[in-house]
Amino acid sequence: MFKTLHCIIVLFVVIANSSYAQKEPSSKKSISEKITQARNALFDLNCEKSLQLAQEALSEANQIDDDLLKAKAYNVIATNFLEFSDTQKAEQYYTKALHHAKLVKNDTVQDWVYNNMGALYAYYQDNFEKGMEYYKKGLVFTEKTKNPIQITYNSLNISGAYFDEGRFDEGFPYISKAEKYMKFHDEIEARITYYSQLGNYYSHKGNNQKAEENFKKAISYGKNSTTNLLDSYLADVYFLFSKYYLKNKKYEEAYHYLELYSTTKEKIYNEERSNKVKDFENKIEIEEYKRQIDFIESEKQQKEKSLQKTWIIILLCLISMIILFAFAYTSFRNSKLRRKNYEDLKKVNKELKEAKEKAEEVTKLKSQFVSTITHELRTPLYGVIGITDIINKEHPELSGSKYLSSLKFSAKYLLSLVNDILQMNKISERKIVLEDVPFNIREELESIKNSFDVLSFKNKNNISIEIDSSVPKFLIGDRIRLSQIFMNLISNSLKFTINGKVEVKARVLTKENNICQLEFQVIDNGIGISKEYHEKIFEEFVQIERRDDDYQGTGLGLPIVKKLVALFGGTIHLESEEHKGTKVLFTANLKCADTLENQDIIEKVTRTDELEKLGKIKVLLVEDNKINQIVTEKILKGFNFEITIVESGFEAIKILEDAYFDVVLMDINMPLLNGFETTRILRNKGIKTPIIALTAFDKHEINDEILKSGMDAVMIKPFDSKVLYDMIVEIVTKHKKENLSK
Repeated sequence: MFKTLHCIIVLFVVIANSSYAQKEPSSKKSISEKITQARNALFDLNCEKSLQLAQEALSEANQIDDDLLKAKAYNVIATNFLEFSDTQKAEQYYTKALHHAKLVKNDTVQDWVYNNMGALYAYYQDNFEKGMEYYKKGLVFTEKTKNPIQITYNSLNISGAYFDEGRFDEGFPYISKAEKYMKFHDEIEARITYYSQLGNYYSHKGNNQKAEENFKKAISYGKNSTTNLLDSYLADVYFLFSKYYLKNKKYEEAYHYLELYSTTKEKIYNEERSNKVKDFENKIEIEEYKRQIDFIESEKQQKEKSLQKTWIIILLCLISMIILFAFAYTSFRNSKLRRKNYEDLKKVNKELKEAKEKAEEVTKLKSQFVSTITHELRTPLYGVIGITDIINKEHPELSGSKYLSSLKFSAKYLLSLVNDILQMNKISERKIVLEDVPFNIREELESIKNSFDVLSFKNKNNISIEIDSSVPKFLIGDRIRLSQIFMNLISNSLKFTINGKVEVKARVLTKENNICQLEFQVIDNGIGISKEYHEKIFEEFVQIERRDDDYQGTGLGLPIVKKLVALFGGTIHLESEEHKGTKVLFTANLKCADTLENQDIIEKVTRTDELEKLGKIKVLLVEDNKINQIVTEKILKGFNFEITIVESGFEAIKILEDAYFDVVLMDINMPLLNGFETTRILRNKGIKTPIIALTAFDKHEINDEILKSGMDAVMIKPFDSKVLYDMIVEIVTKHKKENLSK
């Protein structure tokens, strides 16, 4: 971005040179023409020729002592160095250009130099405040000239500087100003920059359609260019377009434009050109020193005439020669040092790139490992928990067995550990996306309360729920993630409270544009937490007050709660004192859905009527794991469903070609033909039976594949049998209603 903005000023500087030259005397006209030729050479990035012509023009301007031409020549020389990032030399020559421009009080030239120095500080030396100071000084002279081209470029420079700082709202008025004056000229460079900046602005605002339109328009102007410098404008557009695609996770397009950017940059700003600028730097320095020596010689002659002391002249000559050679040696040494530093930087960049690639590979492998191990653990846990429930139901005499209770508790503890690890991994990798589904907050809290009956009975605790009348009956948000927050907080309160009470409260803090900010409180009168642990308990793997007779978890519960609250756009706060209890307050932003109340009542009545008409539901279970077959079959028979079991995708295809089923429960991870492949084959054969995926994989990891394969829903193992029942009834009812309407 920065080179482009800077070169805009250079372009206008020399175009204006041509108009001035026509009004000057013959000798001045010749010098102006050389400056114009130097500009044209720079425009094609022929830096060696540009610097040579500018240096010749500067020498001739010094001979006739014309400050205006000196200012213009120094401006072109400085721009050559700035174009190839030698900011120290660029600053030195821009300062000289500004000095001579001030001597002749020329508004136009002062405008050019102030803007160029603004680019130098804002883009090359990363000093935004100083750069903006020079840009606004230039703006004063721009307004005086009333030249639409100058006003356009000055405005684009300022807007670009603000955009690069991420201050888009402050920069937008300047890009609007540039648009106003662009209709008075046909500058291609201005249009490339204008549309590129607009694309960057709309990308920041999230308007992807307008962002892409403007980036493509900028590229279309750039592709029609015939000079190397205009190619550099195009390279900057490629870079911004790549960042836009990367931001929108379109990695293939991002990589494509990053490749175009790198190729174009290498073509334009290659090492050969940079070295030529560095090599010519010494020549210009020597010429500057010669001019200084000439000035010294002139003074010496004056002194010689007045003092008639030859030895002073000789001494001054010797000093001048020493200074000349000292500066020449210093310049040579600095040039070698810069080249060495450049090579060192290239090496370090290469090492950093390799380290980054290795780190990304390790992160990817870690994520794959966590996903695989949690799946492999969830599958047997489904069997353990399910078999334990079956034994309890079929052998009521064992319901009080401490061994059976320990088995189920251990399985649930291990499942909790697996879920905590997966949850932390997904949050750390920013893979969690909150869903927007309507739910009844009162029913949800009552359900959570009921799930803690055993634990509350064990510690002789009472759970109460108090929901303020301001809280809508229905909310829209991620019900599962909100429930995870309450499960963790209520579980902690129950574990550390004996013969006490746990209160859950909810109220609305603010309501604006259908968004409710709710405050929830979980209060207990348990053992409390000392102040030294108030912040630490939200850190990963931190545990306090371990008791031998209680399960303490992994130390991940509260850290997960804190991260989930942040996903809801809320904050969490702890108030606690030892032996007096604990209060946890957190806020969450959820959508209000008051209009769903009547609809929910109608749907419940309708679903009950329709369920009576369905009769016995026929279910095909596709599952290769014997234990999982037993568990799922028991659950389904408990619903009075008619069950048929097959062990592979091939058997499922064969039986569905000949027999009718209301719904298919499909395992995903089967050998030979997995659940996704089986579903695709069934859909291609025209079989439209509803299919529910049963899997131990995390839903968000496979959600895209489920939709692509043609499945209707997914149920994650281990699952709540009531949730499975509701899902089957809803899907079967909907499918039959659709068939009747056809």
